[in-house]
Formats: sequence, structure tokens, C-alpha cells
Amino acid sequence: MKKTLFLFLLLFSVFQSKAQVADSSQQIDQKLLDSLQATIILDSIDVLPQALDIKGWLLLNESIMNELGGAVDNMYNFKFATAEKQFKSLRRRYPKHPMPYFLLGLSQWWKMVPSNITDPSYDNFFLAYMDTTITLAEELYDDDNKNLEAAFFLSAANGFGARLHAERKNWRKAAIMSNRALDYLQKSKKANGLSDEFLFGEALFNYYAVWIHENYPLLRPILYFFPKGNKNLGLKQLQQVAFNGFYTGTEAKFFLMKIYANDAKNGAAAMSLAQYLASTYPDNPYFQRFYARMAFTEGNFSIAELLSTQILDKIDRKVFGYEAISGRYASFFLGYINQYRNRDYAKAKGYYQQCISFAEQSGEQESGYYISSFVNLARISDKEKNIRQAKQYYETVLKLTEAKSANGKEAKAYLKKNRKVK
Repeated sequence: MKKTLFLFLLLFSVFQSKAQVADSSQQIDQKLLDSLQATIILDSIDVLPQALDIKGWLLLNESIMNELGGAVDNMYNFKFATAEKQFKSLRRRYPKHPMPYFLLGLSQWWKMVPSNITDPSYDNFFLAYMDTTITLAEELYDDDNKNLEAAFFLSAANGFGARLHAERKNWRKAAIMSNRALDYLQKSKKANGLSDEFLFGEALFNYYAVWIHENYPLLRPILYFFPKGNKNLGLKQLQQVAFNGFYTGTEAKFFLMKIYANDAKNGAAAMSLAQYLASTYPDNPYFQRFYARMAFTEGNFSIAELLSTQILDKIDRKVFGYEAISGRYASFFLGYINQYRNRDYAKAKGYYQQCISFAEQSGEQESGYYISSFVNLARISDKEKNIRQAKQYYETVLKLTEAKSANGKEAKAYLKKNRKVK
């Protein structure tokens, strides 16, 4: 159990998601993207496999790529009905192939991404598609154990299934599926030289095997029993897939963006990828809020303000996928911008209250934005000479955070200074 649970942790649980973006935010930093692409080593990572019969492999079928290009883009742009119509058309022509079922399952997965996979309403559809993917891929692999495309789908479908079961705390199922995913990943990697699609799983494994070692010391003894990762190679492989993969390219950009932002601390690269994804898929709420976050973090308040306003507008219009988590981000950014840049305290207070409401709707009362909203409301109240209200906000801050934290110290000091004010 420890072994399979570790596999799950290693491979699939390292992460916790019609208005167009205005012209100024569509100016994709192509120079930076080109420089990222230039770092990729395309001719030395994999050796082209020999003597493989690829007849019937849909992943390598160029006519199907041309046919599905728009469908894949529609899926990532949250035009699910249009995308699924094309995926179902593929299923009618290839009812015994796992690929259309996997794409239909992936479509269900992306419906859950904006909620950070907390929305269970798509679970049954998602698991049914992945189960069918596994069943059909097993049949193909049993007939021909050199069918590495079947191994690819077995690895991918088991991996996604493991991730969802873990999110739902179905640990036994998550462990079993993650073990299978790694097994088939090792088998499908022989096809890496045929297509960058096959390289995606190995790229994630190489990077996160080391990442887990660096960030979870208690798991290091278990790591001894598993293949060694290579973080630098994994990053190069992920870059290769991001810029060359057809089906997996956007997924790779998604992971690469988060790595640059959270682990590699490369804000410029993360910003460039976030900009590209949000501009390419302007109705994808996860990409749009991530871009807003990067713009805010990098101090580009004009872009952050524009994007956050659009997010709140889409929530008001009930655009699919735009919900409380995105609203929490957008409201906080607008509150901060109005407080510190625009000096419009009335608007700032409104947005902070909105952030608090969104956080409570999504059960994220421990989030930094939730706590910081109370801190900033207290500061505004103090600036407006409303000490009694400021004290109420700071008392809430003390209940939400540790007294030794920066926010806790600020609240404690203010309450001590104004203890006589009733």
C-alpha cells in the first residue's frame, strides 16, 4: 500500500484549474516564448524506435489531427458542446479505439479544473469514460503487447483516474490506478521518439520524482525503490512537449506555467505562458485567473485590473466555469488596486467584502486573500478614523491567523494600541 500510494503522490497529486482579452493583453511576448523554445534539445533525448507496427494508431494519424485541432482548442476554451460533438463523431468511426473516450473524459476533467477538482458533479461521467478507455486499451494491448499507443492510453487514463480518486479520498482505488499508470508509463516510453505525445508522462515523472524528493523528506526512503528522476531533463522534455505536442501541448504548457511560477521562480516565463494560454483560450477561467494572478504578482496592475473585471463580469453573466474561486482572486486584486493605486476606498471595501463572500462560498476561509481582505479592511477603517470598525476587523484577523504571523502581529499591535477605544 505504501508503494502504490507513493506512486500516486509522485505522479498525479503534486498540484491542487465571451468577452475577449483586450488588445493590450493580447500582445503575447513572442520573443520570450521563442527563447524558451530555443532551449529545447530535440535530437538527443530519445531514440526513434524500430520495427513498430503503427497501423491503426490514431495519435499519429495526421488527418485526424487536422480534424480534431479545432475540437481540442474548443475544449480548452470551454466550448465543450462543440468539442464533444467532434469527439463523438470520432467515436462513431472508431468505437473500439480508446482515444475518443479518453478525449471525452478529458473534457469532463476540464469542467472540474476551475473548482480545483472539488466539483463532484462530473465524476460519474469522467470515470465512465476513463473506464471505457482502459477497457478498450487493455484489449488492444492484450492482442499486441507492442501496441505502445494502447500503453499510453492505459497510463494516461489510470493516471487521471488516480488523481480524481485521491481528490475524493478513495485512497485504495487511487493507489491501484497510480501503480498501473506507472507500469504502463514505463512500457509506453519506448515510443517517445515517435511523437512528443508519448514523452509527456515521462517528462512529468522525471521532474516530479526529484521535486517530491526535495519537498517531502519523509518520502525519501521510499524513493530508493523507484526509478530515479532527472529534474533538468524533465523540464526540457516538458518544454519539448509544450511547443511540439499536438494533443498534450496545452497540458504541458499548463504544467510548465505552474512550475515557472511556483517552483522555478521564473516570473517572466510564467507570465509569458499565462499570457499565451489566456489569450488563446479567453473563456478558460483557470487560464484567465492565472494570468490575472501573474499580472498582479508582477506588478502589471492595468492587465490585472482588466482581467479581474472581465472575470467578475463573466461570473455575473453565469458564463460556464466562472465561479467563486475565480471571483475570490479577481475581487481581491481589484480591492488592492483600488486601495493602493486608485485610492478609491469605497470601491476597495466593496471588492474586499466580495472577496470574503466568494471565499466563504468556496470554503476557503484559510486562504491568504481571505485573511488579507480583513487586514486591508481594517487599514482602510483606520485611515477613515473608524477605529471601532478597524478593531473588529483585526479581531477577526487574530481568529483566522497565528499571532506570530505578520498579519497576527499587526492585528495584535493595533488592538493593544487602541484597547481603550470601545
